[in-house]
Amino acid sequence: MEYKYELHCHTGDVSRCASCPAEKAVELYKARGYSGMVITDHYSPQTFLDRHLFSPQKEIDFYLSGYEKALAAAGDDFTVLLGMEIRFYGMTNDYLVYGMTPEFIREHGNLMTWYPRRFHELCKKNNMIFLQAHPFRPYIYRENPKNIDGCEIYNGKAGDTDINEKAQLWAEMHQMKIRVGGTDFHREKNLENLSGIITDEKIRTNSDLLRILRSGDFRVIK
Repeated sequence: MEYKYELHCHTGDVSRCASCPAEKAVELYKARGYSGMVITDHYSPQTFLDRHLFSPQKEIDFYLSGYEKALAAAGDDFTVLLGMEIRFYGMTNDYLVYGMTPEFIREHGNLMTWYPRRFHELCKKNNMIFLQAHPFRPYIYRENPKNIDGCEIYNGKAGDTDINEKAQLWAEMHQMKIRVGGTDFHREKNLENLSGIITDEKIRTNSDLLRILRSGDFRVIK
């Protein structure tokens, strides 16, 4: 049996650029045969623009609200995990983090003050995966492969464009072990080009997700 999982999903509850509420996102993905999703709301200056921009640790309950609403709506037959799309101060790059927990966010202060190399080390110490999102989107530069665990080789918002083709070639050139896909869901229109991964086993926990991503035992939905 095959299972489909979304790895790049934003909620209108938290990400200012998104419009679909978390509960609705769960409903939409269930209707399309997905078995689960990772909520990767933006942890970026835009998200906290009017919410303690320089001390987002005061707004953790707000930041987690999209994930918590999705989790409450999921029921027993749909997996919802916490991830993150982080952007550090003074940068235009975005990075996806898997294996994230509420406790990690609460214990590490303002995560935007870090930078890729140091944050990658922090992720390794906490058994998390750190990937570059959509590495060939305009105004983004490619991160040093030493500072990441891999990248997003297919982004649904980019569709069948050279942005995704270049990401695939870049990952191959640097022999990146983890190459994922994600819809980059913000609104219902994004359902026209769904992505994510297909697995042969159910993902129920962060441990399941991390193990499968590291093993490469999945296929990217394109």
